[in-house]
Amino acid sequence: MTAPRPLLVVDVVGLTPALLSRMPRLRALADRGTHTPLQTVLPAVTCAAQSTFLTGELPSGHGIVGNGWYFRELGDVLLWRQHNALVGGEKLWHAARAAHPGYTVANVCWWYAMGADTDWTVTPRPVYYADGRKEPDCYTRPPALHDELTGLLGDFPLFTFWGPGAALTSSRWIIDATRHLLRTRHPDLALCYVPHLDYDLQRYGPDDPRSHRAAAELDAALAPLLDQAREEGRTVVALSEYGITRVRRHVDINRVLRRAGLLHVHTQDGMEYLDPWTSRAFVVADHQTAHVYVRDPAELPAVREALTGVPGLAELLDESGKKAHGLDHPRAGELVALAEPDAWFTYYYWLDDARAPDFARLVEIHRKPGYDPAELFMDPRDPYVKLRAAAALARKKTGLRYTMNVVPLDPSPIRGSHGLLPARTDEGPVLLCSRPGALGAHPEGRPFPATGVKQLLLDLALGDRT
Repeated sequence: MTAPRPLLVVDVVGLTPALLSRMPRLRALADRGTHTPLQTVLPAVTCAAQSTFLTGELPSGHGIVGNGWYFRELGDVLLWRQHNALVGGEKLWHAARAAHPGYTVANVCWWYAMGADTDWTVTPRPVYYADGRKEPDCYTRPPALHDELTGLLGDFPLFTFWGPGAALTSSRWIIDATRHLLRTRHPDLALCYVPHLDYDLQRYGPDDPRSHRAAAELDAALAPLLDQAREEGRTVVALSEYGITRVRRHVDINRVLRRAGLLHVHTQDGMEYLDPWTSRAFVVADHQTAHVYVRDPAELPAVREALTGVPGLAELLDESGKKAHGLDHPRAGELVALAEPDAWFTYYYWLDDARAPDFARLVEIHRKPGYDPAELFMDPRDPYVKLRAAAALARKKTGLRYTMNVVPLDPSPIRGSHGLLPARTDEGPVLLCSRPGALGAHPEGRPFPATGVKQLLLDLALGDRT
């Protein structure tokens, strides 16, 4: 049996054809090999897109309808779950092993890593102490890999992976962990996720000089990994899940439903919490898409009426609309809202900031019933926010309990978002391959379908592509 060709797949979040001009190393890889626009899925978000890459299925098949959804059987909104069993369909490595028994895979920070039967796994996993503290850490498989990586690279830099401090440091750690696994484990397939472009492009928009600088920084950070892969004879595929486009307004869609009497809350200690059990309708917001969950189908006309004409809301997908986009899955909302290209959806449901739950001002990705990009900022309206953050950090270092309540409740600074299908290919995702002719007979310049990525990778690895 012919040995598989070693393969490195780098998910460069937010990479677009327009940004490649700022990234000479990736540009050179594209010029030497193959490059094409990538046709993403709806919603164009991390968990849905990655699941499509790895299964070849649309969300209707693999079930990942967003970065989170309403778990009807639990009565709870949960985002950023990690168990691979949530993803339906045949995974890439299962198909590879069926064709080539013993095929080995390393997953460094692609989503739904926990519980996956890859050979080596690395994924962010904080330590949640009983006293409420959250400390940076990671989960690995096998377990001994944890101490090996942290001994070599230090603790996983969680607070630069997301939040106001999100920066290149976390991507460098991921790149270095990938290089270590390539050097010491020699996996047939290595999956590497680098999120750095996600940060400043959402903060400032894709055309801001700070975003251009972030692209150049990431390109330089990737250079040692690309050099190592080339020295090892690895085929390199670099792709992205979505492109980030400029936005100028937000849509408080849950507040619209609340004012219409459709969304209910319950109150504890003066704070309001979304009540999904009694609400007639509520939304799980996810960038520029939002799942609208309606308890009683008879209420659909009332929900439609409440949302019709809302500024920034472009379309409501019903059952036929969801099916047309490959989003007809029981986890999806009864309706799916799509924003206008220059707008995005907040999760906010309270009508008075004084009644907001305390987690609204925290970096708290698991308790908020929707995505919150305001977590990328410290509150600009609070003149003492950095002082309070420093005081909280001092309490943390002395072992005392602390609250890092620095996140603004004003989402207006956000200048970049994603989730919609791109209107132009230069604003959409891209696929690069170091191997010339890798796309075979696929028409040049025509977007390559995300559902075809799995088979492309299999062909590259197992010898069916030039």
